[in-house]
Amino acid sequence: MNYPRIKICCISSIKEANMAIKYGADAIGLVSEMPSGPGVISEKEIKKIAAHTPPPVATFLLTSKVTAGDIINQQKKCKTSTIQLVDSVHQDVYPELRENLPGIKLVQVIHITDENSVAEAVRVSEYVDAILLDSGNQKLKIKELGGTGRTHDWNLSKMIVERIKIPVFLAGGLNPSNVADAVKTVVPFGLDICSGVRENGKLSERLLREFVRQLQKSD
Repeated sequence: MNYPRIKICCISSIKEANMAIKYGADAIGLVSEMPSGPGVISEKEIKKIAAHTPPPVATFLLTSKVTAGDIINQQKKCKTSTIQLVDSVHQDVYPELRENLPGIKLVQVIHITDENSVAEAVRVSEYVDAILLDSGNQKLKIKELGGTGRTHDWNLSKMIVERIKIPVFLAGGLNPSNVADAVKTVVPFGLDICSGVRENGKLSERLLREFVRQLQKSD
């Protein structure tokens, strides 16, 4: 069986990056300034971890910025291989990012709430390299743009996987106890994990090991 790619998010140090890679991470997530949620580190630290991470492991800059200029400037400071847009952006932003950041992959987060999220994912899929399905809420006064530790309706996620042609990452409350069911239900290209492999806020080798073990049992 071809297991989903693994992205370990909220990486806070080179030590955590090394641990994630040891347990098979295909990508790591580096969280910049957010209105809420865990894992935020400085742009200086993001640049340091990204520079340390060996290819072919992808480095994702999680950004809450929504204008092309702000996103471009941030990526040029952080020098990651991928940009993860955790908030909605105007469709004109995507071509401007493509033009100014050649070779940088674009991943758009869709926060799954109802069937409108399915339509949004289908529309946005024309502009980006991958979609990531999470469980935030952009309509709150203080936006939730990831790291909630909550699952969402995986049946909606499955609909998105079936309707779009680009890779889909599944995020939102994944952990060793539910990863096998998530994979069987959604059949995603990749999995994105943060709180589900952490203890007391720190990346846990024990939980990483168990996560991989349970993922392998999903066959």
